[in-house]
Amino acid sequence: MTTVAQVLNSKKSNEVSTITPDATVLDAISVMANKGIGAVIVTTEERKVVGIISERDYTRKIALMQRSSDHTTVSEIMTSQVLTVSRNNTVDECLGLMTDRHIRHLPVVENEQLVGLVSIGDLVKAAMEDQRQLIEQLQQYITG
Repeated sequence: MTTVAQVLNSKKSNEVSTITPDATVLDAISVMANKGIGAVIVTTEERKVVGIISERDYTRKIALMQRSSDHTTVSEIMTSQVLTVSRNNTVDECLGLMTDRHIRHLPVVENEQLVGLVSIGDLVKAAMEDQRQLIEQLQQYITG
């Protein structure tokens, strides 16, 4: 079974976009727009995860409530109860968490520090590769 460590190693880039809690929401959505991503991890200077802010947070807590993006801080709207995983978690475990919690991003944390990020796309890709390999092995077994 593929682990988060293997998924991280297979990614083209392991750069994780982060922002501080005191940054403005405008700064956060600018990072998302510039990087073409749907969420930014909120960290302290020591890379400790303290939250996550997503496009969904922006839509629900800024746009719909008619708040100002340039006067609202990330800490005011971020999701602070962040579900994290370690490098040892499996793809299936992560997909189960994402399905149960209706989330699309999982920060990877080791020793209380952010070391990576996996998205639902990363995990589905890995699960599909696992299935492809299994089918190939079964075909080889059957045909001898």
